[in-house]
Amino acid sequence: MIAVAGSTGYIGGLLCRRLCDDGQQVRALARHPERAGELREVGCEVARADVLEPETLGPALEGVDVAYYLVHSMGRGSDGDFAERDHRGAENFAAAAAAAGVKRIVYLGGLGEGSKHLDSRHATAETLRKGEVPVSYFRAAAVLGPGSESFRTVFYLVRRLPVMVTPRWVATRTQPIAIDDAIGCLAAASDLSLPVDREIQIGGPDVTTYAGMIDELARALGRRPPLRIVVPVLTPRLSSLWIGLVTPVDAGVAKPLIEGLSTETVVTDPSGMELLGDPPRTPLLEALRSAAADLREG
Repeated sequence: MIAVAGSTGYIGGLLCRRLCDDGQQVRALARHPERAGELREVGCEVARADVLEPETLGPALEGVDVAYYLVHSMGRGSDGDFAERDHRGAENFAAAAAAAGVKRIVYLGGLGEGSKHLDSRHATAETLRKGEVPVSYFRAAAVLGPGSESFRTVFYLVRRLPVMVTPRWVATRTQPIAIDDAIGCLAAASDLSLPVDREIQIGGPDVTTYAGMIDELARALGRRPPLRIVVPVLTPRLSSLWIGLVTPVDAGVAKPLIEGLSTETVVTDPSGMELLGDPPRTPLLEALRSAAADLREG
């Protein structure tokens, strides 16, 4: 049995579907099971579990061999104390997984450190690793898919602004990964015979910059790349407010994301990807085109 905490999120939902398609028994864990109706329809067992309510985790993890932890507490609006909630949730989950006899925890965090958002994700992984259950710690840069807040931010900026005032982080290098490739990597970790109880950095085949990703997305949309006016100082708060005006992305979510954009997010150790057998192969332009088409259709 495989359990997925965070199953009603974008990546969690896709992972549940992929595992079901692969013939796995999947238990979708959700704070609000009524929101997981579509997962039940594709063959998932649905169970209520809240990582901040430890008493709900024991029953939800009973009989589970592999447990995915895809929970992030990055707050919206004024409630931004997500780091403390991330720590408590991971601590509760690690203890419950050990008590239930889980054999592997799989966690998806981010490449890079140096912002509250990225540091919290890394701290979550370290909290999980302090428990008794081995952890597969996946680290990725931006995931390119229609439900990714990072991608949605860039998509709507390119679509709505022919001219952008941008800070210096547009020159930061990054190695984004297509959503299908990311899901494939995560799904591979359900095989307990694979020696992946370690840090695994994943990224697509192309290294670019945020400016390069903006330009490539414009080309994918059949548009001229926007004119960028780079300014020396544009704070994360101002940037998030600006993004909130021109995109549907909540400013409370945009701010911690933007704070991490000054940090390089490039795979420095590909050895973990090599253990998965079939490395991510989707080129950047193809990934952007597919994500943009799906977002427009949705």
